[in-house]
Formats: sequence, C-alpha cells, structure tokens
Amino acid sequence: MSFLIKIGGYLIESLQQLGKILFFISEILSKFLRNGTKLTEVMKQIYSQGVQSIGIIALTSLAMGMVLAIQSVVILSRFGAKEYVAQLVSLSLVRELSPVLGSIIFAGKAGSKMAAEISSMKVSEQLLATRAMGVDPVEYFIIPRIVACVIVLPILIVISEILGVFGGFIIGVWDANIPYGIYLHKTVIAITLVDFIGGMIKTLFFALIISIICCFEGYQAKGGSIGVGEYTTKSVALCCIYVISFNFILTKIILTFWG
Repeated sequence: MSFLIKIGGYLIESLQQLGKILFFISEILSKFLRNGTKLTEVMKQIYSQGVQSIGIIALTSLAMGMVLAIQSVVILSRFGAKEYVAQLVSLSLVRELSPVLGSIIFAGKAGSKMAAEISSMKVSEQLLATRAMGVDPVEYFIIPRIVACVIVLPILIVISEILGVFGGFIIGVWDANIPYGIYLHKTVIAITLVDFIGGMIKTLFFALIISIICCFEGYQAKGGSIGVGEYTTKSVALCCIYVISFNFILTKIILTFWG
C-alpha cells in the first residue's frame, strides 16, 4: 500500500512540475511576442554561452572524430571496406554525434552556468528586488538567455561537425593511409543538405530544451547556497535525459519524412 502511495505522490508531483513548466513557457512566449528582448543582454549571453564554450566544444569534437575514425578503420578493415571510413564518420557526426554530444557538453558548460546564475539571483532575492524596481526578471534575465542559446548552439554544432570531420580526416589519411583526395571526395558526396538540415533541426530543439530547463530550474531554486548546487545539478541531469530522449523522437520523425 505504501508503494502505491509513493507512486501516486510521484505522479502528482510530476504533473505539478509539468504544469509549472508549461506556465513558465507560456509566460516566456507571451512576453517575447509582446515586448521582444533586450539586445544588449542577448549579446552578453552570446559571448558568455557561445564564445566561452568554443574551446571545450572544439577539443571534444576533434577527439570524437578521431576516435570514431579509429574504431571505423578497425571494424571496416575486417570486411575489406576501409575506404568507407569517410562516409561513416561524416554521416555519424552530422546526423547524430555532433548535435547530441555537442548539446550535452553545452548543457554541462553553458547550461549549468545559466542555472547557477538564475538560482543565485533567486535565493538571494535579486529577482524579487528587480521586480520591485519595475523590471520584469523574465524579460530581463530569462528571455535573453533563451534567445542567445538558440543562436549560439547551432553555430557551435557546425564548428563541432567541421572539427569532427577534420579529426576523422587526420586518422583516415595519416593512420589508415587513405589518399586525402579520395577521403575528401567521399566526405563531400556522403553529406547531403537533408542530413545537415536534419541535424540543425535537432540542434534548435535541443537549444530550447537546454535553455528552458536550466532557466526554469534556476527560477524555482530555494534553500540558499545548497539549493543553488542542487538545482544546477538537477538542471544539467534533466538536460542530458531530455536531449537523448528527444533525439530518438526527432530522429524517427526526420527519417520517416526524409529517409
């Protein structure tokens, strides 16, 4: 009986959280459509989220492409198909790995910063003070962060794809001894516009998921400095779960319509 009570309590809590986040999204959307956003704040967030995340995205993407190429060479060589390394690496990066893993890394770097900033302002009552001065904290703090995230994440993912393909190129040419001209040619013919657009559609969804979850969790924070850490950790964990889950849904939809 106690087990059923716990399940019921969990379901009620989940529905309450769903209602809160839907109200939060509707508030953001209505205020954005009515008043737009603060351009200066958006530019600050573009630097904070985008420019400061380039390094970690670049390094991990280069390593990801190299590791993928190494594994592909080993596996495909068993079947005498080593020349298909370029197609496998480039398609894997553009369709799946760069959008998904790049977004998860971004959530850990920029998303955690968003959640920590908002939650710190919440527990220290800065958001309440801002509202008392006649400034809407959602318009001033939340919306610029979401807009900036939607702008910078696709750019970062394109950088990730380029560096990942370059990492695969390094391994393919210098380790697997594939002629560089052949590798480049097979890479170019493997990636179609549909593949690229599909990856960008996923990235835009992931940007919205990351920014909304991190801002929402920060906005709900309580419990002082301990609460800041708890809600920041929770936001990153939820981002990873939702990015991976929605990737499956979006992949199924994209492949159903575009193949």
